[in-house]
Parts: sequence; structure tokens; C-alpha cells
Amino acid sequence: MSLTTGAYSQAIINVTNLRLRTFIGFNPDEREKQQDVVINIEIHYPADKSFQTDNVADALNYKVITKKVIQHVEEGRFLLLEKLVADVVDICSEHPSVTLAKVTIDKPHALRFADSVSLSLEHRR
Repeated sequence: MSLTTGAYSQAIINVTNLRLRTFIGFNPDEREKQQDVVINIEIHYPADKSFQTDNVADALNYKVITKKVIQHVEEGRFLLLEKLVADVVDICSEHPSVTLAKVTIDKPHALRFADSVSLSLEHRR
């Protein structure tokens, strides 16, 4: 049975290395100067209807989700990476058809001898 004739499948959307700038951290210099963050998003949703109809309305619109993430991150101020990641997970899992949203955010140059520090969180339905 092919996907277009009724086999159920989860689609996986990946947004890779979304590079943004935001205020992140609790040290005085971090609170005054924006820093780079690199965001990776994985979203699972049932795509069987969109396979069959080829209708945009039946698919999850990753562009809408990404625009919300960009706006929230660039306009926000965050003390902790945990808060930023949790907010992005919430945005990515807003749509009722999302069954899993996983977000990893890297904070490049956060540690002297490391390329970056990252934190991951996920939400499952």
C-alpha cells in the first residue's frame, strides 16, 4: 500500500540552524548586548490527508510557525536558555495536529573552550 492510497504516516518537519539574535543570559553584559542563538526544530504531525488532497490547507504551515518563532526570539529577553527553549517548544506545538515538537537551541561561545552550549526540550501529545 502506498502513502497516497491510505497508509498512515507521520510527517517530520525539520528547521535546521535558524540563526537569530536575542538578549539571553543573566550576566550584566548579556543583558545589554544581543547574542547569537542557533535553533533547530523538529515537528511531527499526521500528513495522510495532505498526501491525498495536495491541498495547502491540509498541511502544517512551517513558514507560519517559523515566523512566530523569529518574532518571539528577536523581540524577547530571556535570563535562562531553559525559558527560551520552552517558549519555542510551545510555539511549535500550538497547532492541535502536532504530535511531537522538539527544539534544541545553541548559544555559541557561551563557554570559553566550547563551540557552544545547547539545551533541548520536547513536547509530546
